[in-house]
Amino acid sequence: MNSWSIRCRPTYVRGLVGSFGDRCISFRSVEFRAGIYDQLVDYFLYEQAESIRESGFELATDSVTAEDLPNLIADLAAGWIRDKLSRSSASEQAAMAHAIVTAVLNSTGSDDHGLAPVDPIARLAAIQQVSPTGEPIVIPRPLTPIRDTALLTNARNQPNLSHELKAEIASADQIDVVLAFIRWSGIRDLLPLLQLHTMDGKRVRIVTTVYTNSTELRALEALEELGAEVKVSYDTTSTRLHAKAWHFHRESGFSTVYIGSSNLTFSAQVTGLEWNVRASKTRNPELIEAFDRTFETYWADDHFESLDSERFLEATKSSSSDITSLAPFEIRPYPFQRQMLDQLELARRSGHDNTLVVAATGTGKTIVSALDFRRLAEQLDRSRLLFVAHRTEILEQSLNIFRHVLRDSSFGELWVGGKHPHQWGHVFASIQSISASEISRLSPSHFDVVIVDEFHHAAAKSYESLLNYLAPRHLVGLTATPERADGLDILQWFGGRIAVELRLWDALEQDLLAPFHYYGIHDNTDLSRVAWRNGAYSTSELTNLYTANDLWASRVLNEVREKVGDPKSMRALGFCVSIDHAEFMARRFRDAGITARAITSRSRRENREQALTDLTSGQIQVIFTVDLFNEGVDIPAIDVILMLRPTESATVFLQQLGRGLRKASGKDVLTVLDFVGHQHQDFRFDLRYRRMLGRTRRELEEDIQHDFPFLPAGCQFHLDPISKEIVLSNIRNALPTTWPQRIRELKELGNVDLAAFLNETGLDLTDVYRGNHSWTELRRAAGHLTGAARDGEVKISRGIGRILHVDDQERLTSYRILLQQDRPPSFANLGVRQARQIQGLLLSLLGPRKGTYPAAQDALIELWRHPDLLSEICELLALLAGSTTHLHEPLDADFPIPLQVHGTYSRDEVLAAYGASSVSAPLPLVAGVYWHEESETDLFFITLNKSEKDYSPTTRYNDYAISDTIFHWESQSATAKTSPTGQRYINHVARGSRVALFIRPTRKDLNSRTTPYFCAGFSTYVDHKGERPMAITWRLSKPLPGDIYSTYCAAIA
Repeated sequence: MNSWSIRCRPTYVRGLVGSFGDRCISFRSVEFRAGIYDQLVDYFLYEQAESIRESGFELATDSVTAEDLPNLIADLAAGWIRDKLSRSSASEQAAMAHAIVTAVLNSTGSDDHGLAPVDPIARLAAIQQVSPTGEPIVIPRPLTPIRDTALLTNARNQPNLSHELKAEIASADQIDVVLAFIRWSGIRDLLPLLQLHTMDGKRVRIVTTVYTNSTELRALEALEELGAEVKVSYDTTSTRLHAKAWHFHRESGFSTVYIGSSNLTFSAQVTGLEWNVRASKTRNPELIEAFDRTFETYWADDHFESLDSERFLEATKSSSSDITSLAPFEIRPYPFQRQMLDQLELARRSGHDNTLVVAATGTGKTIVSALDFRRLAEQLDRSRLLFVAHRTEILEQSLNIFRHVLRDSSFGELWVGGKHPHQWGHVFASIQSISASEISRLSPSHFDVVIVDEFHHAAAKSYESLLNYLAPRHLVGLTATPERADGLDILQWFGGRIAVELRLWDALEQDLLAPFHYYGIHDNTDLSRVAWRNGAYSTSELTNLYTANDLWASRVLNEVREKVGDPKSMRALGFCVSIDHAEFMARRFRDAGITARAITSRSRRENREQALTDLTSGQIQVIFTVDLFNEGVDIPAIDVILMLRPTESATVFLQQLGRGLRKASGKDVLTVLDFVGHQHQDFRFDLRYRRMLGRTRRELEEDIQHDFPFLPAGCQFHLDPISKEIVLSNIRNALPTTWPQRIRELKELGNVDLAAFLNETGLDLTDVYRGNHSWTELRRAAGHLTGAARDGEVKISRGIGRILHVDDQERLTSYRILLQQDRPPSFANLGVRQARQIQGLLLSLLGPRKGTYPAAQDALIELWRHPDLLSEICELLALLAGSTTHLHEPLDADFPIPLQVHGTYSRDEVLAAYGASSVSAPLPLVAGVYWHEESETDLFFITLNKSEKDYSPTTRYNDYAISDTIFHWESQSATAKTSPTGQRYINHVARGSRVALFIRPTRKDLNSRTTPYFCAGFSTYVDHKGERPMAITWRLSKPLPGDIYSTYCAAIA
């Protein structure tokens, strides 16, 4: 057995469990150290596994995926070969190298021995042109070997970055650059070489920003003049781009990248203490490919625009972030904003003309409302507008935004501070001006669209009187705080529903809010015995618990000192249980030398305003309150939030968090200290965390177990060990998620319908159908269905869980109409479109039994033998109809194909929709592509993450969205560009054929069900690279919705 050191895994070791410091164990002179490993296990380790366990160690192993195995075997063999050759003498190495190569070629069945190195062994350094005089034209090369990975730090005896960049340019076939800042001093020495590069017809693409005014216009103009393509983010409100990187593409396969801290400035490249990593495609192919994917995402993003000198000067002449300082260019929505607009439209199509938009302060609600009004104005025959706010500056800024969006500098009139409208067509009015006037002189229906900013004020009498009088065709409310502290209901104006809620994740990902560092800290309290009434703890008992002595307050103070570092420089807001609790905490903080004040409903108005001023200026460090600052108070300077009470309401929790998420000068992050105790059995942590992170309960459980590995840039989420245990236990036990618990819960509730059961228990539909169970099965187990199940009921009921994805109204309506009939319909009398829909339904429901029915009519007769299942499916479809999140439109108007763009379908449903599969003759499609001859359509079934692991950089992004309209896809490995299939892809427009994309993120979801596909619609060929496989870029006919794009994209730009 070899004596080289072991790098573990028996199928595949993810890590040796535990942290043992320098502890190790040795067998036969082979040393095993505790730690994490990621290589194949050899037989020696396998044979010693029991002895290792007896010595106090445990091997943690995992299976090897097909995607990982080639890399792991290559690493293992490379280690052997490297070790063996390095130990051999110079005279032995060549012979041994030839022997190794020959053995590998023979063992893999390859007869192409032309791949073996020549004898004597030589290294190819370049293929160079020959000059007319017969001498080779030498190609410059960097001092760092082209294959190597290196860290460049401008250290002595190491080439500086500038030298290496110059040497890379001459041999590159294309250069892509991402730099936050570019200055003349950094590019002037590179210009001659870049000009030679572009004169040869080679591309240089550069992405940069104007943030902090560091980029110089003359530098960009010089680059553009020599032929470089330059794109700029003119957004002055955020960095949006921190990257500093170069990619030197080489068709020879020896591409290189430089990624690090150096911008294009002289000091950064030559004299600065900068770190930059140089990597090569031969050694780091996944890194190079990731760079390429990310750069293409930036390049395709509409918010990186071509260089415009006037635009550049306008954007950089002022540091103001006020949109009024921008030139009148078109405002285009980000993907997440476009999805908000689609959700507003979806709500209106569903009959909800009054819509509430909920989004944190500073995330662009007004821009969304302006874009929404633009859409409404196109739809309505008349579009008179009333925009209502309570402050002059809000009205002025809103008017400017509307003018920018509508491209009309004369749009709108102000009604505030002595200014009065004259045309009364588009009015921006303060509530004070309206209240002081005779609004009744206008007809209630005078305004077609009414938008009310900060709608949480609508419970006030002045707003209520206005809203009761007006009768617009559309009412739009904008707010960051839909839940008021006084309990007054603002949802009454919107049918009890929120139409659009901007996910906190989206706002953070787009750099609209300050990132947060959240700490869940166990506070040694046990709230399980505190009185719990009407879904909340007793305020008096909580107050007594927290103020009985100084121990709890001392714990809070210690955590503030530890986590904040310098409490005397913080600007903190602490949310307490009661007024007494707030005053108690303020006293304890003052006793500890931290200036603090309690501001509650007892405080006079002038005292509240002075406290806010003092907090902003740093005169005081912390304000303690109860609910006073949950809503309507904008204090951007707050950089610490202290959650000093158990808050179950997700809305209140996010409102409290939102008080500190506004961006402000000098504020890097928001620090959140949340003190966690043992809770009452009915308290639910999952409600707040799911809304905060936009995750399902199962995903949240995985996140907690793995310490939240996937968060927006700059954000951190920490739960100390005890808090982690408390939260996980609560998430697992707060709801009746197990089958026996669900049965017990339904018995207690009685014979309720599915909607009532979900509402009372807090379960999701996926919980009901987890484990291949069904609602009918649950009702029968709880004793609410009499009689035994008919033969075949259980098998068919398991298929109901396979239609939880149904989300388009056409399918939902068609299914419900058909299934509500007393007897099975005549399949022969159905139209082609509906017949194909029903085939898709039957294929889903009858799953394992598909192909056993002589005809679809026989399958329908079988389904109608189970009236309880039909009733369940109808209940389910009614619930699914209320949870649609995307706008749909027919995929194909030329053929009877019942698919909707942006709908969700199983592969069986797609094939049935094209008439290619049926319940009597299912199509056993194995590949991810299918050519439908009748409609001349290529159907691509795309799975983004082809690895079963949650994250694998080597396999995840073969297929990905470059932008919301551009998609990168790799063909099957055997497809050549000259093959009939490759030519059909390339020339599909000229030949009249089409390509439809159906995409899903993973093969299986967290409940181990097959994940359905999202219909991205038809696409058009743009270009391709390589072959076997072909890497093809497609342009989608319809942009991806914001949430889908963020899931499918290679990077957020």
